[in-house]
Amino acid sequence: MSTSDIFIGETIGTAVLILLGGGVCAAVTLKRSKALNAGWLAITFGWGFAVLTAAYLAGGVSGAHLNPAVTLGLAVQGGTAWGDVPAYLASQLLGAMLGTVLMWLTYYGQFRAHLTDSDLVGEPGTQDTKGPGPVLGIFSTAPEIRNAVQNVTTEVIATVVLVLAILTQGLNADGDGLGVLGALITSLVVVGIGLSLGGPTGYAINPVRDLGPRIVHALLPLPNKGGSDWSYAWVPVVGPLIGGAVAGGIYNIAFT
Repeated sequence: MSTSDIFIGETIGTAVLILLGGGVCAAVTLKRSKALNAGWLAITFGWGFAVLTAAYLAGGVSGAHLNPAVTLGLAVQGGTAWGDVPAYLASQLLGAMLGTVLMWLTYYGQFRAHLTDSDLVGEPGTQDTKGPGPVLGIFSTAPEIRNAVQNVTTEVIATVVLVLAILTQGLNADGDGLGVLGALITSLVVVGIGLSLGGPTGYAINPVRDLGPRIVHALLPLPNKGGSDWSYAWVPVVGPLIGGAVAGGIYNIAFT
């Protein structure tokens, strides 16, 4: 697999992942959206379908890692060359930022209506610009209880489940893995993680899924958007990376 294949596949695949995943968050959050208040089930299944679509698109080109934690887990396990890791990570971050911009363009009118609504913004000059803004949850994750140890632990555990599920797909299959069926299994695992483990932190389980959109949130000219909560931003990056490496280690110890 060439570097250009990795770059093209991961950029396009991760962009589609974040476009659709961020899109469902926008759909259930923003005023004048037909899916307003659709709830947690819509978000978890929306992200699952986002993974499914992105994996099918990129699988034949780059292997559809779409996630630095998956790339790291595969490198530890031995399925990905360490020399390819930087290309994967750079293209995944670029794709995540591109997908976020596409999501913003899709919901541009809804963002404008939501953020300039007097019921949400309040009187001029009273909007808090230091804390997380009223739409930050569309772009990135945040904990329900802010405790760094618990939050990192939650992300590590959830990511270990995801990456182990990916690494072990071929163990019960004839030949080399499950092929396209693996994308369906992975998407269902993501839905399951969201339903079962997503409550404490919003289950980032993917560093660029959180970091890329958070960067775009900080840069976009959104009125009354508030801060980007950079004090928490390290948690959904570090936690999944640890989880990916741990999953690779567990695979090597228990499954080989």
